[in-house]
Amino acid sequence: MLFLVAGVATGVINTLSGSGSLITLPIFVFVCGLPASIANGTNRIGVVLQSAVGVGTYVKSGKETFEGASWLVVPSIAGAILGSFYATELDDETMRLVLGGLLLFMLVVLIVKPSRWIHEMPVEIQRNRHPLTILTFFAIGIYGGFIQAGVGIFLLAALVLISRYRLRSANGIKLLVVLLFGIPALGMFLWHGQVHIGYGLAMAVFQSFGAWIAVKWVVNFKNADVWIHRLLILMVAGAAIKFLW
Repeated sequence: MLFLVAGVATGVINTLSGSGSLITLPIFVFVCGLPASIANGTNRIGVVLQSAVGVGTYVKSGKETFEGASWLVVPSIAGAILGSFYATELDDETMRLVLGGLLLFMLVVLIVKPSRWIHEMPVEIQRNRHPLTILTFFAIGIYGGFIQAGVGIFLLAALVLISRYRLRSANGIKLLVVLLFGIPALGMFLWHGQVHIGYGLAMAVFQSFGAWIAVKWVVNFKNADVWIHRLLILMVAGAAIKFLW
């Protein structure tokens, strides 16, 4: 029952905003008894499967496209491979404080001038080719390779504020990016024996169901952007408090 509730909730949260891993990682560590490094690797199974289901549901809906996403996927994958390779060298305390500070900054960005997040302006795909944009997604990939928690929030921020995608469209591209850089990252953790396949698959089934529910809601709900923005504020505030407490 715990895996069902946590998995569905994580799938919904990760699909609509991010930081759902703040639910699954503690379960793997404190309930399943996995070491932090193995919990980090195990968590990638659910991330990959829920992202695959989410992307597939977006594609089948026919209402959203992934136009211009290739320029963002490649640097993200390169960063994720590098990040996951050095994950065993991660200083947990330093990363916790840095992430908490970044999330506090992101909270301010979300609250001040919300019109930047909720807009109807056309996508500026040419921005995806800019060296600063490519470097930004490379850096986000590195972080995603290190630890999954919170990466969706940073991806959404870059997609909306830099590339000017609408939130609902940005969510689909975010899932595609996470899927494609999540596969090599998972492979790296598997190679180093830092994945509990049984626990990972058990949680992933329910995460995938949550992702399916979330995408169905996004593509059919008129005011989805507004509610996604509100959920982002809630999740960023909660995650920042958790990391800095």
